[in-house]
Amino acid sequence: METKLTKSPKLAAQVLLKGGVVAFPTETVYGLGASLFDEAYVQKIFLAKGRPSDNPLIAHVANFHEIELLAKTIPRTAEQLMEAFFPGALTIILPKSKYVPDIVSAGLSTIGIRMPSLKLTQMFLKECGTPVAAPSANLSGKPSSTSWKAVREDFDGKIECILKGDESEFGLESTVVDCSVAHPVVLRTGAISIEELQRVVPETRLGISESHHAPKSPGMKYRHYAPEATVKLIDDFSDVDYAHAFIGISQPPKPFAHQKICKGLSDYARSLYAFFRECDAHGLKTIYCQSVPKQGIGLALMDRIEKASKK
Repeated sequence: METKLTKSPKLAAQVLLKGGVVAFPTETVYGLGASLFDEAYVQKIFLAKGRPSDNPLIAHVANFHEIELLAKTIPRTAEQLMEAFFPGALTIILPKSKYVPDIVSAGLSTIGIRMPSLKLTQMFLKECGTPVAAPSANLSGKPSSTSWKAVREDFDGKIECILKGDESEFGLESTVVDCSVAHPVVLRTGAISIEELQRVVPETRLGISESHHAPKSPGMKYRHYAPEATVKLIDDFSDVDYAHAFIGISQPPKPFAHQKICKGLSDYARSLYAFFRECDAHGLKTIYCQSVPKQGIGLALMDRIEKASKK
């Protein structure tokens, strides 16, 4: 199979509507999409990624009319969060309508819905004219792709098309909030912080891992975000081997073999997955990641690093 590279959202949409799997940029990470209402097309995503069938996908929509097609009901808390953060880096879980295939929701009675804010993504989704089911564009368990080149490394010859955009603005997956329950629960932290959510809906709370149950959100049950190298969290440089790699916001006492000194937490989050991929490409065996306070984007950043460090 030849994987087309294009900058045209219209051409990418045409490929998707003919049954192709299309990788596309968003402000968080790149997605791997198929037409949501066709089970055979969606199945191709799972095959390309090597993704477990009980790991649900997220519905990407261009407008609020498409949300009404996908959701059985929309609670007031969900409306408030959508008014505040759609389009944006937020996924809201709602009771699904009868039109959503079980393969998309992993057999659950709920569906995660997101309306990306990136202009190129909006143009692509508008051209599709239908909701697009999409997980992150990476081989299952590996670091998400934050550039079209990273997508090509994983999927060249395995999918029909890559829509070329810029590198991802945030570099971490969307925040996932479950609004199918009485009070909103954050199932996956992301670019939109718990503090921002609570300013809109004060009763929003952080969830507890559902690792032994059917996960409502991607990133909960299976090992995610991990490079081939061993990831180690560090608070200081007292017990490190400088022959390996380091990423963080502090300047080390001396240079590592490969390192990325970030300009702040946002830069750290944006750079993490690309750095993981660089280290694997260089054959580095250990990556030291600096610990940061679990506040704002730091909470999501630490979540991804901690998951990556678990072998």
